[in-house]
Amino acid sequence: MHRPPTAETEVADELAVVRPGLLPGFTAGLPGARAAVLTRLWRAFAHEPLPWITGRDTVRDGLVLRLRDGRRLSGPAADPYRTDAYVRVVHLDDVPYDDPARLTTDLAVPHSAGFAAELGHSVASLALSRTARENHPDEWPDSDWAWEQRVVDGHPYHPNCRSRPGLSVADQLAYGPEHRPVVGLGLVPVPASACLVTGVWPSDLRDGARVLVPVHPWQAAHVLKLPCEERIAARPLMSLRTLAVPGGPHVKTALSARLTSSVRDISVASIAASATLSSFGEDLAARTDGLLHMTRTLGAATAHSPDLAAVLRESPEVYVSGGERVVPVAALATTGLPRRPGWPAAFARLALTVGLRALELGVALEAHGQNLLVVLDRAGDPLRLVYRDLADIRVSPARLARHGVPAPALPPRMLTDDPAVLRRKLFGSLVGGALAATVGSGPALREALEGAVRELPRTPDVVALREEPLPVKALTLMRTSPENAGDLWARLPNPLHWG
Repeated sequence: MHRPPTAETEVADELAVVRPGLLPGFTAGLPGARAAVLTRLWRAFAHEPLPWITGRDTVRDGLVLRLRDGRRLSGPAADPYRTDAYVRVVHLDDVPYDDPARLTTDLAVPHSAGFAAELGHSVASLALSRTARENHPDEWPDSDWAWEQRVVDGHPYHPNCRSRPGLSVADQLAYGPEHRPVVGLGLVPVPASACLVTGVWPSDLRDGARVLVPVHPWQAAHVLKLPCEERIAARPLMSLRTLAVPGGPHVKTALSARLTSSVRDISVASIAASATLSSFGEDLAARTDGLLHMTRTLGAATAHSPDLAAVLRESPEVYVSGGERVVPVAALATTGLPRRPGWPAAFARLALTVGLRALELGVALEAHGQNLLVVLDRAGDPLRLVYRDLADIRVSPARLARHGVPAPALPPRMLTDDPAVLRRKLFGSLVGGALAATVGSGPALREALEGAVRELPRTPDVVALREEPLPVKALTLMRTSPENAGDLWARLPNPLHWG
């Protein structure tokens, strides 16, 4: 009987043509990649408010989920903060499954077919990404982009952690940061009269009366359908569409491929607000006693289209000196950094102090492991934080006013005085994301948080952090709820009450 091709077989077939030397490592890595994605999926099943799950029963050897159609889904006890691939198999009634795509297909719940295809891509792309691990040296990198190349597995909790369905194997090898490529950015000339520019657009990206907009080669070929000479050599960062120009800025490009969950563009509104937002971020950082830096937006341009736009941002390296290193928080678990006893607690204390101070002032940072970076001293101890990409923060005009700070002119979607919305943004990204993934389990997260939280002033935000369930994005629910355009949320057990 002929079986239809899967994402795994498709990737293997293409890999055999474009890079056959990687095929043995890819094949050997598939079981581990399936377990990594299955672990993330089981976390979602155990904790997200999925409408087809009617009950959850804790049993001696794990967890049993009662499905709406009467079936049972069983697996190990689910620690929502654990990051190692500990789920190797789950059972749908009496049938074992080690493949998250096949499991999701056989669940046959609403919108599961498309999600199953994404999970298949995630497994195959993850196994492909892991073939790059042997190319990463053990010593500390000496550049900002080299730290980012170490984040091989993608999002620590999203089942679509490595889903790149818009990119071929050749594309992933050419553009994925874990493969350490040099990417040649093109320059598309746009008449200045047809281009919105904010900030200071550099003279070397102008050609008389035309603005030269940096464009990712994938975007040029697949979306713009333009021939594009590659003019700027750059190194891709974790987000893939943002690249570091060695010795220069970071360039955020439009890349209209679906990565992890969504197709992310650069809206005209975000270009229009970029200078205001950057200045506001600088003012906020100045109120944190030197514990936080905000990377400045140097310039932004768009041809009045989300498909052709770019943002130039300063490198976080401008905020370090004297042997210090600035490391994306997502890379902390991959670096083999020397950690003294109490390191996680010290990092949690720094991150919570800064995040809650900003929240009290009126700014909820989306401080996940990609946006948040930590400055380390020579011994690897945390000194201060760097935050980049302000596009998804939330700002409270009322809180700002209490501190005598006028609210900036920002897009309406960024403004809210609702404390639940503000806390979700910060707590979900910082505690449920950056800190949880750094320590890797519920017990470790509780230990890291306990000392830090005791030292914090007992504000309403801190009380909510200490006493309420932890809000995090319900990533699987969002992927299987196409009727909902915005964020959906799950409530995890408060890590401070763990055990």
